[in-house]
Amino acid sequence: MYINITKSETGDSKGSCGALVNYLEKENRDKKSLDQHERWFNGNSNGIRPHEVRIGIDNNIAKLGKDDSKFFLINISPSQKELTYLISQYGEEGAKERLKEFAVRVMDEYAKNFKRDNIRSHGDLLWFGKLENYRYYGYNDREVKNGTKQRGERKEGQQLHLQIIVSRKDITNKIKLSPQNTSRGKNATHSAKLGQFDRTAFKQSGETLFDEMFDFERGLKERMDYANTMKNGTVQQKAQLHALTTLTDRYPQVWPDMGLDNIMDNIRQDSYPDVGNMLSVITGG
Repeated sequence: MYINITKSETGDSKGSCGALVNYLEKENRDKKSLDQHERWFNGNSNGIRPHEVRIGIDNNIAKLGKDDSKFFLINISPSQKELTYLISQYGEEGAKERLKEFAVRVMDEYAKNFKRDNIRSHGDLLWFGKLENYRYYGYNDREVKNGTKQRGERKEGQQLHLQIIVSRKDITNKIKLSPQNTSRGKNATHSAKLGQFDRTAFKQSGETLFDEMFDFERGLKERMDYANTMKNGTVQQKAQLHALTTLTDRYPQVWPDMGLDNIMDNIRQDSYPDVGNMLSVITGG
């Protein structure tokens, strides 16, 4: 599960969101019938028109300066394995609807991450989501650089993903909410006032939410905390993960019952003195 927050895919979030909305309508322009269009949605409606998105976001900018970001773009991209699983469970059209439901829950987590008393759920935010069916090769892709694919060509495989435009201001147009604010205040009270946002926690919540909503059994190497530890962890933590990987690969039938969440927490918190201790604890040896 890949979740990312940017200012805008069109490069400008300080003015109107019109260019971004138009860009995200690209798939609809290839469809002859309005009935085939993917409509914008939020927690209240699945039939929102593009101009409603633009007007809603552009009018929700009270007390924002010309150099302030007016909105942010959240990209929610399930992996090929996650998409294959969803389609096997719900069919292609059913998977699309479930992904929209998932997006609403992700926006609940986005709201909670600000830790503001009056920002508790997606209903406290002004946001609009768009499901996209395809991805396209760009100039940064290896295949374009080596000449095997052309820029703008569709990528192979299942590419369902979601793009969400969320206003910098809350639904009341009174409270500024920025996921770019990762600074720490002088104390807990000051941090709460600033509305500090923890991007790592937000991305992790999306992965956990997907697994819980869809009963998805995520492999050890597919976990975000595994990737983060292998990238940024200590030598001891990486050694413990290597040993844990070997164990789960050797006994795949038992790893779902091993309590991987607790084991990963213990590894990150250095609760195991060494690899031998970790293996002894988790195997009951």
